[in-house]
Amino acid sequence: MYKEIAKLIVYGSLPEDEILVRLGGIFRDFEEGTKDPAALTSEIYAQVKRILQVGTDYGFDKSLWQDYLTFLLITNENPFTITSENKKAPADASVNSFVKNDFAVFMNLFHFDFGPIEKALSINCFSVLTDYTAIGKPELMYNKNVSEKVRSLSDKLAAAEDVDTFFDLVTGFYDSYGVGMFGLNKAFRINVSSLSAPDAWPGSAGSSLGGSFGGDDTGRDKIRFCPINNMDSVSLEDLVGYEIQKKKLIDNTEAFVNGRPANNVLLFGDSGTGKSTSVKAIVNRYYDRGLRMIEIYKHQFKDLSGVIAAIKNRNYRFIIYMDDLSFEDNETEYKFLKAVIEGGVETKPENILIYATSNRRHLINETWKDRADVTMSEGIHKSDTMEEKLSLVHRFGLTIGYTKPNQKEYFHIVEELAARAGITMPKEELFAEANKWELMYGGISGRTAQQFVNHLLQG
Repeated sequence: MYKEIAKLIVYGSLPEDEILVRLGGIFRDFEEGTKDPAALTSEIYAQVKRILQVGTDYGFDKSLWQDYLTFLLITNENPFTITSENKKAPADASVNSFVKNDFAVFMNLFHFDFGPIEKALSINCFSVLTDYTAIGKPELMYNKNVSEKVRSLSDKLAAAEDVDTFFDLVTGFYDSYGVGMFGLNKAFRINVSSLSAPDAWPGSAGSSLGGSFGGDDTGRDKIRFCPINNMDSVSLEDLVGYEIQKKKLIDNTEAFVNGRPANNVLLFGDSGTGKSTSVKAIVNRYYDRGLRMIEIYKHQFKDLSGVIAAIKNRNYRFIIYMDDLSFEDNETEYKFLKAVIEGGVETKPENILIYATSNRRHLINETWKDRADVTMSEGIHKSDTMEEKLSLVHRFGLTIGYTKPNQKEYFHIVEELAARAGITMPKEELFAEANKWELMYGGISGRTAQQFVNHLLQG
């Protein structure tokens, strides 16, 4: 095995702690006879345990070994894979000969004969891994989106008859979905940690598919992207009403994914009206066209420049999403946001937009003292402070209002949601009960209507 791994060129820059690298070292020690059988067995079991952990995290089945190798191929971020993401690899590129060399290695690893080492050490763990029956688990316990893609590609690669077919399958995957964490996942949160903390390779099967921005990190924190597993599969059609609002959002996002000019968007209005749902639905709609979402919280705004630096050269379209955005009188994080949206030294990359939701039209909690033009004791122009705060909303080129429905609209939402849920209650009774519900629980809104229908389904 280690002789095969040593032949890798494009995919050869694997970290020392990668499972495949560790196994290569174990097989080298086995062939050279430098370690006793007990030590080798212990080291093998440690790596088998790591493969089992990856299989559990992503719901792999049948051949965990082949699924692991497939996972490694589609999460390995190197110059070739990043260049190939979301676009077809040129058939006549010189690098293709090196890549096919590596794929020949992976084909051999896919069908590697573990028999000699199992016989010598009296173990059967590799035989179990290559013919594995996984215990069924709820979808929330693993990333189904990733699992389905890996398992489907793994089956095809295992059946590939030659290197050219193998090449077409892998690069076809890069073309359709991309590579690494951004290729496999729709949405992310960020985690900022000290540079002194240990880092996991972005494509490592032992990592959480995190990544850090490149360059000289001296004196900076490390930004890691954490995939949001099993994001709500809601669609825009699930949101009843708000057709004008949805069309504005679709038109802007359609222009964005097509490389045309598009605006940052502020969705504002009453709670429970579908603002956050609309953003999630738009990401679901355009995921297959390279749209990704990064959710960031107010306390992380100081890290926005680092986030942008990490994604600006990737071949995806990113929405930086800020949910329930608002600022109190004494909060100054809005200044970081203003600088990023417009007015900073560096122009915001064309593959990044900011979508934010807020219950406040102007985002800032205004007070009467902001409107006093001069404070007699200090002589400070408070209106300047207010204007600075209110200027933030003008940096969103598109603002979309979501207002609470009136009672007629509320009843229409209830009726539609009830029909989708298969509830056959007479309309008059349905509306009467819906009216009682909204009086008791939160008032008229789409969220209240959904909660009412959920209540009916319980009984």
